Amino acid sequence: MNGKELLKALAVLSEEKGLSEDELLSYTEAALNAAYKREYNATNSKVVIDKDTGDIKVFSYKKVVEEINPEEDEDSQVLLEELGDNKEGLKVGDEIEEEVTPKDFGRVAAGAAKQVLVQKVREAERESIMEEFKDKEGELLVGTLSREDVSNYYVDLGKAHGILPKKEIIPGEELVMGSQVKVYVTKIEEGNKGGPVIFLSRTHYGFVKRLLEVEIPELSDGIVMLYSIARDPGSRSKIAVYSENDKVDAIGACIGEKGIRINNISKELNGEKIDVVKYDTDLVQFIKNALSPAKEVEVYIVDKKDKRAIAVAEGDNLSLAIGKKGQNVKLAARLTKCKIDVMTRQQVEEEGINLYKYYEVEEEATEE
Repeated sequence: MNGKELLKALAVLSEEKGLSEDELLSYTEAALNAAYKREYNATNSKVVIDKDTGDIKVFSYKKVVEEINPEEDEDSQVLLEELGDNKEGLKVGDEIEEEVTPKDFGRVAAGAAKQVLVQKVREAERESIMEEFKDKEGELLVGTLSREDVSNYYVDLGKAHGILPKKEIIPGEELVMGSQVKVYVTKIEEGNKGGPVIFLSRTHYGFVKRLLEVEIPELSDGIVMLYSIARDPGSRSKIAVYSENDKVDAIGACIGEKGIRINNISKELNGEKIDVVKYDTDLVQFIKNALSPAKEVEVYIVDKKDKRAIAVAEGDNLSLAIGKKGQNVKLAARLTKCKIDVMTRQQVEEEGINLYKYYEVEEEATEE
């Protein structure tokens, strides 16, 4: 690689990778100087590349000093008094240069230049990939399943690969190599080699949130607001929605005509059931909504500070409020951010709880 070829390579790299030509030139000069020092056992040298011709020259330099500093490279220092007749116009601190370009330096330079250009290409690609993905945390991406090992799936996202741990796939689903898959980005870290390390999930509650936004335009447009999500991956999710416009049916918008919207999301979640409930600023009403499909449930806030409530239900509504293995009440508690104890009236009496006291408190709060 001669000088003109080097300048051309730098120009192409600058245009393709968006790097400064001056920066590339500086990196190349530093790499060539390192190669010269290594090859010729030099210490006080520097390499200069002519920006117009591409000519590569090596210079030996000495700094004019009043006395030699033993803590610095002595070969790069010269005493002013030793210059004799050559010291005219020079003063302490000036630098004396002498060209010392070896005849065979082109061979060394070509190898070093190629090495630095390859390195800069890799660095530029890593930075480009990091720049593209750095703001993707918390977003929904679509990729292709490229390979797997004992613990993880690897998803081709275009310029980078993401890691989808097998514990982060929806229970019961089977992923097929080569197929496209929707994933949620949980974390992005800068890797040591080859760009960012992207961690993915299909069980994170944020995955449901992003799917809702894609399927329901009213959510992404801000017409319908998503208050909270509670999820038991592969089984059931509860979402609380509302609208600041009284004329908008927030629940209907999420479910869609004949349930098409919510069914599309459920299908992506491997059949996971999704309960859509209305958020209410009144915590009592919100808890009642969250305990759906149970009806005729009485709710009492027994500790406002710690957000604890008792829900009283009977018969089938008791079973529905609790849910299979307690799933319904657990999801309702996470959705409302309130601890909920579901009890029968008889259990309340047996434990000596005076619900009337809490009912009065709620009544007084309402009147205020």
